[in-house]
Amino acid sequence: MADTDGDGATAPAQEQAPVGIEGAIQQVLKVSLVHDGLARGLREAVKALDKRQARLCILASNCNEAGYTRLVEALCKEHSIPILNVEDQMKLGEWVGLCKIDKTGTARKVVKCSCCVIKDIGEESE
Repeated sequence: MADTDGDGATAPAQEQAPVGIEGAIQQVLKVSLVHDGLARGLREAVKALDKRQARLCILASNCNEAGYTRLVEALCKEHSIPILNVEDQMKLGEWVGLCKIDKTGTARKVVKCSCCVIKDIGEESE
C-alpha cells in the first residue's frame, strides 16, 4: 500500500527570493560574526589589514573623517585587499551587530560603524 495521492502532486520546493547585493552582504556579515571572523571599527580593521588577514573590507561612504577613509583605502590598496563601499554608517552598524534587537525583531540603539573587515567567512554559501 502506497501513501501517495492519485494526482501526482508533490510538495512545492521552497523558493527563496532573489537576494540583492545588500542582502548577500548581510548574510556574509552575520555568518562571519558568528564564526568570529569580523573586525569592526578602525582599530580592529587596521590590525587585520596590516596582518593581511582580511579577505574583504567594507567602508561606509558617508564617513565624515577624510583621514579615516584615506587610511583604510591606502591599506587595502597596499595589500591588494578588495574594498566595498556602502552608503550608510547606520546600516553597516546594524549589519555587523552593533545594535540591540527588541522582542519584535527590530533593531534599536544602532551604533554607527564606518569600517569593518571580514577575516573569516565561516562557511561556504551561495
